[in-house]
Amino acid sequence: MRLLTVFLLLLLAPWPQPADAQSANITVTDAWIRAVPGSDVAAAYFIIHNNGSRAATVIGVRTPVAGSAMIHETSLSGTRSTMRPRELLPLTPGGSVRLAPGGTHVMLMNLQHPLIPGERVVLLLLLEGGASIPVTARVRALGED
Repeated sequence: MRLLTVFLLLLLAPWPQPADAQSANITVTDAWIRAVPGSDVAAAYFIIHNNGSRAATVIGVRTPVAGSAMIHETSLSGTRSTMRPRELLPLTPGGSVRLAPGGTHVMLMNLQHPLIPGERVVLLLLLEGGASIPVTARVRALGED
């Protein structure tokens, strides 16, 4: 039933569509989400490539499985780890950005349901200028990094 609800939300959601050829030059690979049993948060990771000749910027993330999704960055200062939001994720022409555990990631907060290993979750990366990139991430069990 939950999968049907998510599917219907994806079909009916008034999400932005790609605005120009710029989004066609952006590709995402190795998208996955770490499931944390008993938690209403999760983190998404992937590699985003800008195959174009113009810079691009990710300005936000949406998903129907979470109340909010934000780009975060984890940093280590001595033995202390801190996490803070990043408003923008710049993509240089011909460059790639890796979102990985212990670094930059997408934080999914207020999950609508517990994520199940093997489940596929759709994320929508919002680009500056109005374009968007749909990404499908596979949920992995904790420790399956």
